[in-house]
Amino acid sequence: MSLELRDIRKYFGEVRANDGVSIRVERGELHGLLGENGAGKSTLMKILSGFIEADSGEVVVDDQVIAMKSPRDAIAAGIGMLHQDPLVFLPFSVLENFVLGNPRADRDQARSELLRLGESFGFAFEPEAPVRTLTVGERQQLEIVRLLWLGAKVLILDEPTTGISATQQALLFEALRTLAGQGMIVIFVSHKLEEVEALCDRVTVMRRGRAVGDVPLPAPIDRLVEMMFGRAVKVAERDHRGLGDVAIELARLCVDDRLVSLRDLDLLVHRGEVIGLAGLEGSGQRTLLRSCAGLLAPRSGRLEAGGADLAGHPYHEHREAGIHYLPAGRLEEGLIRGVTVAEHFLLAGERKGPIIDWDSAHDEARRRIEEHSIVGTTDSPAESLSGGNQQRLLLAMMPAGVDVLLMEHPTRGLDIASADWVWSRLLERVEQGTAIIFSSADLDELLRYSDRIIVFFAGRVIAVLDAADTDAVRLAHLIGGKDLG
Repeated sequence: MSLELRDIRKYFGEVRANDGVSIRVERGELHGLLGENGAGKSTLMKILSGFIEADSGEVVVDDQVIAMKSPRDAIAAGIGMLHQDPLVFLPFSVLENFVLGNPRADRDQARSELLRLGESFGFAFEPEAPVRTLTVGERQQLEIVRLLWLGAKVLILDEPTTGISATQQALLFEALRTLAGQGMIVIFVSHKLEEVEALCDRVTVMRRGRAVGDVPLPAPIDRLVEMMFGRAVKVAERDHRGLGDVAIELARLCVDDRLVSLRDLDLLVHRGEVIGLAGLEGSGQRTLLRSCAGLLAPRSGRLEAGGADLAGHPYHEHREAGIHYLPAGRLEEGLIRGVTVAEHFLLAGERKGPIIDWDSAHDEARRRIEEHSIVGTTDSPAESLSGGNQQRLLLAMMPAGVDVLLMEHPTRGLDIASADWVWSRLLERVEQGTAIIFSSADLDELLRYSDRIIVFFAGRVIAVLDAADTDAVRLAHLIGGKDLG
């Protein structure tokens, strides 16, 4: 089996998402698609999987041109795609999600196939369990076996390691190697050099909507970085300076958040200080951040900022006290679908009466787009931006006078250059006296930028570490509930 994309073009207004891209992949190949955020990777794969139509170009399978107008056409041609957010329906069971796309299937036969396919890759499924109880990694596993059952011979994975554990990543990679060994084509889309190098046989590098090179792996990392960005990338480093006055103080704070409860939490954070929150997902980091932002009311205790005890006060009072929150779900919680970039700036700004001067609003939006290097226009809806550009938009919307900045996974899903850009902007805020509290699953990020790291395990703080005296090995063991001593 062979797969070929010929001269694919897709434009969104002035943005050339794909500008004449051609790629060929052979049977049994693990093929990487590498590029910075906004390079056009996801758009190209959505065209290949039938989710959007190309403006021009051809998809060719075994030398036959495929009319690709819907995901049904793609599946009929043996092409299936696993998106960044697995396509599952939360109210349904695992088995009900498995038979999606094949509603006439015999339920008993489907159950047997689900268990057989899962067992062949080391995936453990409970057919009647609600799919909402599965982790992101387990939902990915379900989506993979569903696509295989529907007859996929080409499997596309778009940034699949975002939000899954190291154990689930290892299991995923082993499954992909098995599938390639059975003759399937696997296309692995990522901006993470180390993952592509560890998994793939060959990689196509994209930049600004074009394929700029096709490279056998392994290859020198510097060469791949230069192909991705057109230049070498130097990671921003933290200059640890003296701390200022107290920015926020928690005293014996108790917060309940569904399955996680924090008890008697004490924390003192100074201006110009960066606090990293480490732990497995659901261990308490998000609960702490949302309570500091005023989105979760504590059951008891104090939360002092801006000269007042804000415990139990609403979100807008926390904002008025200089506390700003950037959630992990950029599009789900931070931005609004269908609302343009210019309209986001208007919503985030101060109210200046009932009449909008649109010319002035667009001029201001263009200035901020240029200042924050956002790839998009004033009329681009938020959902049309890449993950990196959505994060840039959120940072561009941030008010000037922020005393405490709360962030969940500030660089999750971002390439090296975008992550470096984000932290360079954040460190400018730190130098101006802003205190930052952020959670991250990236141990290097926690160690590089934090003054102190708070480690959570099962709703408890099990360690408060000086980042300068900690290494990744000890941090990883603590996150897993073990201490090396």
